[in-house]
Amino acid sequence: MQRRDFLAGAGAALLPLTDAQAAPAESAQLPVIRWRLASSFPRSLDILYTTAETLSTRVAALTGGKFQIRVFAGGELVPGLQVLDAVGSNTVECGHSAGYYYVGKNLALAFDCAVPFGLTARQQNAWMYAGGGVEAMRALYAKYNVVQFPGGNTGTQMGGWFRKEIKSLADLKGLKMRIPGIGGQIMARLGVVPQTLPGSDVYPALERGAIDAAEWVGPYDDEKLGFHRIARHYYYPGWWEGEAQLSFYVNQAAWRALPELYRQAFEAAAAEANQLMLARYDARNPPALLRLVGQGVKLHAYPKDVMLAARRASFQMYEEEARTNPDFAAIYRPWKQFRDTEFQWFKVAEAAYANFNYFVK
Repeated sequence: MQRRDFLAGAGAALLPLTDAQAAPAESAQLPVIRWRLASSFPRSLDILYTTAETLSTRVAALTGGKFQIRVFAGGELVPGLQVLDAVGSNTVECGHSAGYYYVGKNLALAFDCAVPFGLTARQQNAWMYAGGGVEAMRALYAKYNVVQFPGGNTGTQMGGWFRKEIKSLADLKGLKMRIPGIGGQIMARLGVVPQTLPGSDVYPALERGAIDAAEWVGPYDDEKLGFHRIARHYYYPGWWEGEAQLSFYVNQAAWRALPELYRQAFEAAAAEANQLMLARYDARNPPALLRLVGQGVKLHAYPKDVMLAARRASFQMYEEEARTNPDFAAIYRPWKQFRDTEFQWFKVAEAAYANFNYFVK
């Protein structure tokens, strides 16, 4: 081969490929498949909603356009809190939702999203991809005819919006608060009356006084939802959501029917969407918080007695549930060991680095 011919070929190899060129040659022999994805989230919450569109776009690109997934916002096909049921029954082939929406079925499903005083987003990814988390959650979701894939993370969330300042544990008594999952159950043990509401229903409930407080995600989404116009006291940290992982759900029969190339495309696209969602929140939350504070929002740390009581109640609940729920115990015991070991490492490295940079002047 002439040297100039070799260089010309090498240069061509470095050029970006079109979707059709990038798709494997064998995809030409594969069928056109069209799925519907039911999201739990409205289009207005763009990071949450577009995470499913990232999956759809990448799956199409990786299969030469042969595997198409059409995304529907919460309520368009099924109510936002019924996505798991819709996927399990094959009403839709796949969905995008949060495991803790379904703790009424099994409390262990919360490990797929967030549990109070649990992992951070990085630690959740470590558990999912390298610590047995995916295997544990898929074994549980199989009971609901669903295959699970990590599908995005919000990172550590804020602790919610309150009409009145919370100065001590006693101030929580009787408050009606939008807070789902195990976090809601722990708040109930502290005297709160928890409510589970989809995102589109939270502002109206807060506005008409049906609830006294609400938590959603963090500054970027909360600003969009306008909670600061009604409740001016913004608390941190969201101890019930040190991270909040969403998941893609796929009906088991639909998954088995996919060609192997399409399965690989879906899994790769889900992993990419999982990372991008966290990156988007980490980029957009800081300026949103500055805007909120500039509009008069009052930031507060939760009182220490609230934090201590909540942590104590959380692990009491976990131990109680593990004694009566084999599914919960099977996940909780190794998860707890993983969590405790991770915390030792992060305390030495991450926390020391962060505390110096954030607080030492």
